[in-house]
Amino acid sequence: MKAPELSSDAVSVITDTMPGLPRDGDTPVFREPWEARVFSMTVKAHEAGLFSWSEWTRALGAEIARAGTTDGGEDYYRHWLAAFERLVSEKGVASSEALEETRRAWDRAARATPHGQPIVLAR
Repeated sequence: MKAPELSSDAVSVITDTMPGLPRDGDTPVFREPWEARVFSMTVKAHEAGLFSWSEWTRALGAEIARAGTTDGGEDYYRHWLAAFERLVSEKGVASSEALEETRRAWDRAARATPHGQPIVLAR
């Protein structure tokens, strides 16, 4: 899966400052749709002024260090997601409790959805 549509400046900043980012040449790549979504949400939150890019790279680096290792594949975006959730919580956008409740609601909805059908998350 290719990166969401971003300006060439945004892609340049991202690829220059994120050496562990899985990529194809200069373009970030994703194995699963959720990876592209959290990547895009992070970039959009940065562009909206929620955090600076250096603040983001420190948060992601701290998350990777907390976990101890990254293989550059699946766990890289799991660290990315955890760092994004931590920053969103620290900035007061959503509490860690609200994020956890949404995760539980999503899991319940996914288990209740027949295979091949879209998952509907009731609010």
